[in-house]
Amino acid sequence: MTEALAPYRRPADEVVHDFGSDASRGLASAEAAERLERDGPNVLPAARGPGPVLRFLLQFNSPLIYVLLAAAAVTALLGEHVDALVILGVVVVNAVVGFVQESRAEQALSALAAMAETTAVAVRDGTARRVPAAELVPGDLVELEAGDKVPADLRLLRTDELAVDESALTGESVPVVKGTASQPEAALADRTGMAFSGTLATAGRGTGLVVATGARTELGDIHRLVHTTGAVQTPLTRKIAQFSTVVTVAVLALAVLTFLIGVLRGRGAAEMLTAAVALAVGAIPEGLPAVVTITLALGTARMVRRGAIVRHLPAVETLGGTTVICTDKTGTLTQNQMTVTAVHAGGRDYTLTGTGYSPTGAVHHDGREVALADHPTLRETLLAGLGCNDARLVQRDGAWRITGDPTEGALLTSAAKAGLDRVPARTATLPYTAERGHMATLHADGTVYVKGPVERLVPLCRDAAGPGGAPAALDPAAVIARAEAYGHQALRVLAFARGHTDAGSLDELPPLTFLGLQAMLDPPRPEAAEAVRTCHDAGVQVKMITGDHAATARAIGTRVGLDGGVMTGAELAADVPPERLRDTAVFARVSPEQKLRLVQGLQGAGHVIAMTGDGVNDAPALKQADIGVAMGRTGTDVAKESADMVLTGDDFASIEKAVEEGRGVFDNLVKFIVWALPSNIGLGLVLVAAIVAGTALPVLPLQVLWLNMTAVLVLGLPFAVEPKDEHIMRRPPRDPSLPLLTRAMTLRVLAVSAILLAGAFGLQHWERAQGASSEVAQTIVVNVFALTLLTYMFNCLSLDRPLLWHGVRRNPWVAVSVLALAAIQLLYTYTPAMNDLFHSAPLGAAAWARVAAVAVLSYLAIEALKYVQRPR
Repeated sequence: MTEALAPYRRPADEVVHDFGSDASRGLASAEAAERLERDGPNVLPAARGPGPVLRFLLQFNSPLIYVLLAAAAVTALLGEHVDALVILGVVVVNAVVGFVQESRAEQALSALAAMAETTAVAVRDGTARRVPAAELVPGDLVELEAGDKVPADLRLLRTDELAVDESALTGESVPVVKGTASQPEAALADRTGMAFSGTLATAGRGTGLVVATGARTELGDIHRLVHTTGAVQTPLTRKIAQFSTVVTVAVLALAVLTFLIGVLRGRGAAEMLTAAVALAVGAIPEGLPAVVTITLALGTARMVRRGAIVRHLPAVETLGGTTVICTDKTGTLTQNQMTVTAVHAGGRDYTLTGTGYSPTGAVHHDGREVALADHPTLRETLLAGLGCNDARLVQRDGAWRITGDPTEGALLTSAAKAGLDRVPARTATLPYTAERGHMATLHADGTVYVKGPVERLVPLCRDAAGPGGAPAALDPAAVIARAEAYGHQALRVLAFARGHTDAGSLDELPPLTFLGLQAMLDPPRPEAAEAVRTCHDAGVQVKMITGDHAATARAIGTRVGLDGGVMTGAELAADVPPERLRDTAVFARVSPEQKLRLVQGLQGAGHVIAMTGDGVNDAPALKQADIGVAMGRTGTDVAKESADMVLTGDDFASIEKAVEEGRGVFDNLVKFIVWALPSNIGLGLVLVAAIVAGTALPVLPLQVLWLNMTAVLVLGLPFAVEPKDEHIMRRPPRDPSLPLLTRAMTLRVLAVSAILLAGAFGLQHWERAQGASSEVAQTIVVNVFALTLLTYMFNCLSLDRPLLWHGVRRNPWVAVSVLALAAIQLLYTYTPAMNDLFHSAPLGAAAWARVAAVAVLSYLAIEALKYVQRPR
């Protein structure tokens, strides 16, 4: 349907006629059945993810794994079946680890579809009946009342105080009062003549005509966005993929070169195939996936303790590289609890302390707490808010909650803070309607309390209550000016009046006396401003995105330290220069498509985006972002299933803490990679050197696997639990375009690789010259690598300063790893079973001294290099 013919733009009776329905009798049952056959059920199409078997097989989809599988095949063809089985075992273990860490298949589309699995009251053949929502068709007449979930997109025909909570779809923080009038043009959140699928009726009742079902609803449009939005690789997965490709190409080239050199020098093809397999197995960091998984898992556990549940492990690291946080307003930066902060009564201004629905706080005037007995007009204004009210304030599980409209809940709380908790029993009610413009209640003592918007209530009043409660002249201009001043602070303002009648009904309002104003807002969380400031200190931009109006968004943004200007969704709909997106801190009245465009625009400028949200409308942007963050308490299932992380406390401070944890995780991963690479490069160089020199192989494929799956894992584990740097949130985020390793780190890796080459190849050559067996020489090579990796671990506990003994004190797992490595290398060297399996042999004290000398010299050389590289 074209925008010009959109149902909200046309009169209701015209829409009913176009859909071939009847505004009172609805469709005939036979006609409804025909339309159901033609248009299909009112459900959203589900999308299936890969099953468990396919997800397990996908764990083998890596260039590094391909090389290992090829190495196992070659080894088996050479008759080395034990070696082949060990290599295959390593591959399978890595696949199992990857499969276990893989989170459950995305269920965002299923969650969206589940939202339509409900029943509805449809009028067919002139009779109202409850039918499955899936059987609704365009043209059906649907009746709504408070508590009902809207089952399809409806053009409203009749409303009676109907209010609908559309926050999950539009981000609007308060229920929207609905009507039946057509509108020439309106944003989704402003279409008062429509009720949308998946939203919730919170008050009143209404009747609407189904104008869209299933995938054709506004909810269906979001389903389409989620379906067409591909999951974004995290910076870590992108860098690991690039790293894997480079390593694979280098390993294959080196293996082929080694084979050709050996054959050309007259050595046997079988021997050279063994050498090529040993090189491939040695140069591939088999321990990397396991240590990465453990590091991410430990980071995940720490985040749970800080209020964040990570659904996808790589998201832990992504947070550390975040350059922009796009945050929701309601419930994340604010408390999602309307709070009266100011009262104007009797010509005086009062402020209220305390936030949320907890009745803890006080009323102040001129900086001093007031006694209600001295401020009768204030007391009456608060009583009017208490009496003219349909909400209830209850304490449950130690927390204060409201049932009913959030605005009325705020009025109950403001009265409770002043010690007011009851008014005379209500005997009649005149409910609020958009046409009437006010709500009125009659009480047992004849008092009538009235509330409504200032511009609608003031003209109904004949006078005003003065400071002492006595009648005084009403100055409408002054009252409206005060209300506008509150409005400029993004406060929502309600006016209150009082009258008296001896009649037992509210068929007609008595003369009214104006009492005062109560101004409220959803206040920022106390910790939000500090968390935003910490993010700014860390070089992370914070942008607030909300469905609320620009004035409200600007006011909240200012309170939490976001002063970079405001842009509306209408402006986002056009092409916006990247610099404007960069410089704007607050985005208001934003639709789901516009949120998605904003995230894509920032990503196109090279940013790593963390996106928070809680509603259905947030799902596409959550999925598109580098890391999606959903609210655990107030978030919809759709938002949670589309996100990578769920906040248990719903507050922005948890995101800031998660960024800190993510930076620590990335630091530890870089330390591990800088530490582990020299082992792989060194093993490859030693093998190539032996082929070029024409000597015996210094290390066998099975011995290489021993090093990679024992020494590397045992010594690599301390990096997973290494404490964060204390200044980690005072440095800017890393550039997403930079590789994992800087030039200085690469130089360090090459230096250690060269030391390993010289030490291992030199000692192996010297031992053979002294008449030692090949088993002894190979055992020395293995222990040179193990002990040098041990001393190099101390070099890498800090990449810019020495941490020898201090590293042990701050991370006790370092000592555990040292002792564990000593134990397994002694077993490898001296136990007969290990000697038989790995072709190792016992060593004498002199041999150990030579091995230790290489390790110590390596430590000293790298500390000297760190000193030279350290910024002055």
